[in-house]
Amino acid sequence: MRKLVAGVMLAWAAAGAASAEPALLKAAQERQAAALALLEKLVNIDSGTFNAKGLDAVGAIAAAELAQQGFSVEKTPATPAAGHNIVATRTGSGKGRVLLVAHMDTVFPDGTAAKRPFRIEGRRAYGPGIMDDKGGIVIAVQAARLLGDKDFGKLTILLNTNEETGSEGTRALIDKLVRGHDVAFNLEPGRAADGLVVARKGSGEIELEVTGKASHAGVAPKQGVNAALEAAHQVVQLSRLGDDAKETTVSWTVIHGGERSNVIPDHARATADVRVKTPEEFDRVERDMRSIAAKKLVPEAQIALSLTRGFPPMPPSAVTDGLAARAASIYAEIGRKLTLESTGGAADASLMFAAGVPTLDGLGIVGGGIHTADEYAEVDSIAPRIYLLARLIQEYGRRPAITK
Repeated sequence: MRKLVAGVMLAWAAAGAASAEPALLKAAQERQAAALALLEKLVNIDSGTFNAKGLDAVGAIAAAELAQQGFSVEKTPATPAAGHNIVATRTGSGKGRVLLVAHMDTVFPDGTAAKRPFRIEGRRAYGPGIMDDKGGIVIAVQAARLLGDKDFGKLTILLNTNEETGSEGTRALIDKLVRGHDVAFNLEPGRAADGLVVARKGSGEIELEVTGKASHAGVAPKQGVNAALEAAHQVVQLSRLGDDAKETTVSWTVIHGGERSNVIPDHARATADVRVKTPEEFDRVERDMRSIAAKKLVPEAQIALSLTRGFPPMPPSAVTDGLAARAASIYAEIGRKLTLESTGGAADASLMFAAGVPTLDGLGIVGGGIHTADEYAEVDSIAPRIYLLARLIQEYGRRPAITK
């Protein structure tokens, strides 16, 4: 199936860059002020993954913008996550069915928007979640505004509430939606070098739980079973699960143990972030972690280990290469050059790719500093990215459905 789709897409790419559309570019440039205004509204709302009120506030603003454009808008609970996913659909007289996906949640705690509100300094705009992924929402909304009914058969925009924690509340919805479309564009941030994402690692977590026995650290330290000590030992030896040659990383990121300095801790836990390029590496990590963990430093300690698989990998693909080639030719119409990147970050694109639908990622606003206090968006990337997405929708929305 993928080989057939790849052949169709690579044939389109080989046709070369189409003529630039000055009217569309002018319209994209004219939307920049409105895009910045919408971006400011969204950035100034706290919408961490667990903030239902903030997520629904962001969703309401985006839904109003899309309803004004003639989209039919539906809110669906993101159970077990917070807030409501937004699904906006508009039908046209074209042939292709195009799905756009962005997410409303950020990694920042409540109060961050008030502490670091939207601001522009020079040619950069700053604020929590400005590029990951509120900039993506803005690019999707503004690109859709430039399109006519002849530009697509069906255009669907999904705004997810819980991508930052693995999309557990939206996976079933993504799978259902994407299978009813011919191509999917994910509005994750554009890379700092004006890039798109053509491959992603899969993500997962190792949870380590150690149970010991409490005792007085000064009076009877040897009567206890030190769970924190064993957890530290396990963290060190389980770090060897990473494999540089396979680009597999196992990074211990959270560790807890003990409550008082004079008590031998009876419980400890730790969490590791796992990134892999192939599903088989998840299998290898799960197998090897159990044999490694059998080697204890504190024999009496009890150990429980589990690996939770999050997003699957999105490996390199001729299908994706074909989409990227067409995107590059479109960008060249306006004198810009796309870079193509692989990343260790995981995202909804992997779910759409795994469903067998041609997927291209990184079509959001360009910037850097993702997940930090210095997150920024390049103001001068807004109009070109609106143009790029609008043209891609036209390319794949006007044509007959891609045969799978």
